Amino acid sequence: MLKEFKEFAMKGNVVDLAVAVIIGAAFGNIISSFVNDIIMPPIGLLLGGIDFKELAVVLKTTAEGAPLVTMKYGLFVNALIDFIIIAFAIFMVFKGINSLKKKEEQKPAPPPAISKEVELLSEIRDLLSKK
Repeated sequence: MLKEFKEFAMKGNVVDLAVAVIIGAAFGNIISSFVNDIIMPPIGLLLGGIDFKELAVVLKTTAEGAPLVTMKYGLFVNALIDFIIIAFAIFMVFKGINSLKKKEEQKPAPPPAISKEVELLSEIRDLLSKK
């Protein structure tokens, strides 16, 4: 059973999948940083200096008035923008791959090679037609 697991784990598809997951996680972190640190501050500034991370609705407060239960919709907006950017990037990658596949499919197949026998017969026919 250990041998079978080792064979399975070393197949190319499993290793490729592991690499894709690791790169995807790193890409997600980059996009999150891009949204949180580059996109959202100017949008917040345009909307009057709003920090989206702090946007929340207080559902219940403590006896002292401190928020006990909050609905942090600002973080949801950040996550939504993260998703849209990642989905668009993946869409562009697949669009590029599909266009390459279409170009490859559109290439005309080379004409089949003429066999030596057919070539010789064609030469004989041409010589006979000239006489």
